[in-house]
Amino acid sequence: MYKHILVATDGSDLANKGLEQAIGLAKELSAKITILTVTDLFPSYGIVVAPGLSTSPEIFEEYRISMAEQAKAIVQQAIAKARDAGVTVEGLHIENQSPAVGIVEAAETHQAELIVIASHGRRGVNKLLLGSQAAEVLSLSKVPVLVVK
Repeated sequence: MYKHILVATDGSDLANKGLEQAIGLAKELSAKITILTVTDLFPSYGIVVAPGLSTSPEIFEEYRISMAEQAKAIVQQAIAKARDAGVTVEGLHIENQSPAVGIVEAAETHQAELIVIASHGRRGVNKLLLGSQAAEVLSLSKVPVLVVK
């Protein structure tokens, strides 16, 4: 069955449900896990609210460093959970990428056979306004995707 599972997390409670499912599945299958967090590009709303930000390389670098530190903490926490369960694990952080694209590209690059991702399962206007990274991963992925709610 699956020998390599990629699980995406942003450190949220919902993402931790996905992580728990991935760890349980990996343990059952004697599979390894790659834990991934993706930090998005500098938010465009920041440029709209404060146009001076778009010309400040220092602000972009501060943002990048802050996001990298947060990502490192998220991945380290998740790695500790997997190791505590006796699962072989590695961590990965992808910077400046949309989450869905980063997840799918990481699965391909690292030859994962399954992607695990959590989703709120929003519908209607909420889905239109907030988008759905899980839905985008489903549409882009060439490997199976387990969506945890």
